[in-house]
Amino acid sequence: MSTTLTKKEAVSRKWFILDAAGIPLGRTATVAADLLRGKYKVDYTPNVDCGDFVIVINCADVVLTGAKLERKFYYRHSGWVGGLKATSYKTIMETKPEFAMMQAVKGMMSKNTRDRGALKRLRVFAGPEHIHEAQKPELWTVSRGGDK
Repeated sequence: MSTTLTKKEAVSRKWFILDAAGIPLGRTATVAADLLRGKYKVDYTPNVDCGDFVIVINCADVVLTGAKLERKFYYRHSGWVGGLKATSYKTIMETKPEFAMMQAVKGMMSKNTRDRGALKRLRVFAGPEHIHEAQKPELWTVSRGGDK
């Protein structure tokens, strides 16, 4: 059985918009990660960066299910003894919801140079306005999960 492999030069990139209003954070992040990697394409090749540009709007209106808003924390460490800092997602969603979406998408991607390059094609906005109208992005719908 023959396999068609995509060359790096033959990759065509499109622009997509994901509207995150009322949709769980993780569900939106997985769809964004799949679009950034190009996994929906017919000519997807795992070792070639063939993904598209993704614009995520309305990140301030994203939903965290269950008690994650109070119980989930973002941790960072300064490298010094006792330097662990913890910030609740309630605080993050109030102050910088774009950061929460970026971290969620980053966590869904592989940890290699190809996917670090793909993260540079992710644009995240807290509200419905964005600055990429000139690229003529297409709307990509995300299912809400649990809907029938």
